[in-house]
Amino acid sequence: MSKGTRSIKIAILGLGVVGNGVLETLTYKKNAFKDQFASELDVSYILVKDLNKPRELYSSNALITDDYERILSDDSVDIVVEVMGGDQPAFDYIKRAMENGKSVVTANKEVISKHGQELMSIASINGVHLLFEASVGGGIPIIRPLSKDLNANDVDAIRSIINGTTNYILTNMTYMGSTFAEALDEAQTLGYAESDPTNDVEGIDAVYKLSIMASLAFRSQILPQDVYREGISNLTANDFKYAKELGYVIKLMAIAKRQDSEIDIRVHPSLLPEEAPLAKVNGVYNAIQVHGDLVGHVLFQGQGAGGNATASAVVGDIIDVSGDLVRNATPVSYIGNGKEFPIRSIAELVSRYYIRLTVEDRPGVMAKLTDVLGSKAISIASIIQKESDTSLNSAELVITTYPSKEADVQDALNDISELDVVRSIGSTIRIESGSAD
Repeated sequence: MSKGTRSIKIAILGLGVVGNGVLETLTYKKNAFKDQFASELDVSYILVKDLNKPRELYSSNALITDDYERILSDDSVDIVVEVMGGDQPAFDYIKRAMENGKSVVTANKEVISKHGQELMSIASINGVHLLFEASVGGGIPIIRPLSKDLNANDVDAIRSIINGTTNYILTNMTYMGSTFAEALDEAQTLGYAESDPTNDVEGIDAVYKLSIMASLAFRSQILPQDVYREGISNLTANDFKYAKELGYVIKLMAIAKRQDSEIDIRVHPSLLPEEAPLAKVNGVYNAIQVHGDLVGHVLFQGQGAGGNATASAVVGDIIDVSGDLVRNATPVSYIGNGKEFPIRSIAELVSRYYIRLTVEDRPGVMAKLTDVLGSKAISIASIIQKESDTSLNSAELVITTYPSKEADVQDALNDISELDVVRSIGSTIRIESGSAD
């Protein structure tokens, strides 16, 4: 080790796709990092579940172990890098590492979204660092901008596409005409979707990420259970055909807005105008659009997942922590250090709506529908009716509305479902504008 260079000892918890990416980066760029940052980043331990599983270790001299207590008891370990995923035992490992005086870098969105404020408090009490840049955007830098670079701003809106699996599926359904099942199968074949895709397609993954971003942006603790959620599994190929005809694209949107001292926060499919910046984010790419009072609109876009992209953010955090350790810099807390804002109920949302339904093919249907909508003060913006299915004596209608209150729309849909002329209500999708504010 050269004069003036400090050795930083690292333990990596988990050696999956991200863990391998981190290990490979730290191994192959070790000399470059030493020259650039005056820190020799040495991986001392790698925690795994199965010691007998064959692995490519990139010539690392790290000790492979399945005993976390060994890592905890080694006072030479400076940084614990948690890339296991899931709530437990990751939360326990992170908590105990900091209580034992070790700084932590994690990519774990679930742990940070559920326990971020508690963990930040533990980090502060023990004088250690907790960084989590990779927990939201993978390779897209968003934690630093929200917690540091945009500090002079009052951020009032975040609109984002933050799940690559669902964006790939929706892109496929938009441009290839695939059904949901077909698009999901292709995503799984290509490795873009897990064998159990529930967290992705039902919006749970996006909820974790959005709650982290909103907590930072609004300086208020926002938990996953505060976020309204709908997934994409009920969308059909017809919805995408109608969306195109109307000039829209369907995306799974993660939206957080500060309005009238309340937080409007939700994850659900949305119709976006074709020309909107987020409508053009396709495949496995993610994008996050932020609006601040001083900076205006800012767009962060790139690969939101994958070993190399996520390793980029994880290793960036490791370098930041190592630099602070060398300088004896005081750690900074990010989450939950401001005012608590109440969460606005989804029932209070005012939005335009797309409603697809199957009705009897006979006179008087539209009159009954418009009577119900009118009774709830919901105005119709457009109607699409395709040729009737004579064999079933039915027709499919798509109605778009002018801005209406969510509670009124849901009441109207309940009443419409009781009409004798209505066979079924297919999809109800909120229509978003193209701007972030």
